[in-house]
Amino acid sequence: MSDAPTRVVIVGQGYVGLPVAMRACEVGHDVVGFDVDDRRVKRLGAGESMVEDVSDEQLAAALESGRYRPTTDAADLAGFDVAVISVPTPLNEGNPDLSYIEAAAHTLAAHLRRGATVVLESTTYPGTTEELVGPILEAGSELVAGPDFHLGYSPERIDPGNREWTFVNTPKVVSGVDEASLAAIRAFYDTLVERTVPVSTPREAELTKLLENTFRHVNIALINELAMFANDLGIDVWEAVDAASTKPFGYLRFTPGPGVGGHCLPIDPSYLSWRVRSTLGHAFRFVELANDVNDHMPDYVVRRLVVALNERGLAMKGRRVLLLGLAYKRNTGDARESPSATVARLLLDLGADVRAADPHVPDGLVDLPVTRVEATREEIAAADVVVLLADHDAFDLDLVAGHARYVLDTRHRLQGPNVEHL
Repeated sequence: MSDAPTRVVIVGQGYVGLPVAMRACEVGHDVVGFDVDDRRVKRLGAGESMVEDVSDEQLAAALESGRYRPTTDAADLAGFDVAVISVPTPLNEGNPDLSYIEAAAHTLAAHLRRGATVVLESTTYPGTTEELVGPILEAGSELVAGPDFHLGYSPERIDPGNREWTFVNTPKVVSGVDEASLAAIRAFYDTLVERTVPVSTPREAELTKLLENTFRHVNIALINELAMFANDLGIDVWEAVDAASTKPFGYLRFTPGPGVGGHCLPIDPSYLSWRVRSTLGHAFRFVELANDVNDHMPDYVVRRLVVALNERGLAMKGRRVLLLGLAYKRNTGDARESPSATVARLLLDLGADVRAADPHVPDGLVDLPVTRVEATREEIAAADVVVLLADHDAFDLDLVAGHARYVLDTRHRLQGPNVEHL
């Protein structure tokens, strides 16, 4: 890639696309951040970041540099050198929903020119880049992937809230439909990250992402199920996890929790399971079993609460329950597929008076009929039950342990006679 500024388009300005756009701008590329969400684009244009990994100050600097322009106008994509697709890939009734990828490819095809590069980053099943994105780009541009333009896949590895492993120092897997595409894509990402890892085709790169997430999904399901059995057997699973973690080989630490959230674990492994079933006619039993265990962890949390109240001679109906954390992980505002929302709905169905505290998740981001409060001494003391679901640093855990009547701690952060662990 030449030293001249490259015109880069990032399609999708969410948890993945915005950090990529900021980094591309930072290293000197001219960046167009395209998103179909008009409200999001207006906020970005005003210097207001919705992604905690990108500060308002960082966004303001990008805007002031003149090298970053958020837009909803597809005409602004004209003349791009590199386009990165980082749009959502949700599930629709258990099936992959690639409509966002398809729309992005159609939009880019109208502006694709000879010698340009298109990279898919959205998590998806193996074959998507070559079987779906490529044909759409070719049909809309009358160019051919490989000979006329570069095409490939590079799985995102953004971990919201992770200050140790960021977009820049996390190795970036890259691939292309041919050698020239791989070279172009690797050259682009070499300007953004410290290390790129080439693989032979987009299919291997697509599988890499699903392998990473399926590995985590299965192991979290294992420890979650073990936690349930250990509790019934009167065994402290957390102490066992700590002890096992001292082994310097052959073991990786996974801890129980109220369920899995975000995009990676509740959704991504199902893409692989769907591909195996639809193409080969086989069930991916590990993924389907892990889905079953992890999907039902919120139910288990609520059952534990019901049992705890019953032991105190109390019914759940009418009880005041304070949920600490609506995000799916600590120190982030990412509430996508959060198990906290499922816990809240189940408690509401049982007639509980549910209140929730989360300084990271803005009002309105989670569609729940619960009362939003701050985790003050008064709120904690007034609750019949406090449930620690996301152990944000902003929560005063000593205050919780000291003033709550009863706490179910799903993250093993509290101690005391009024505390039970998952």
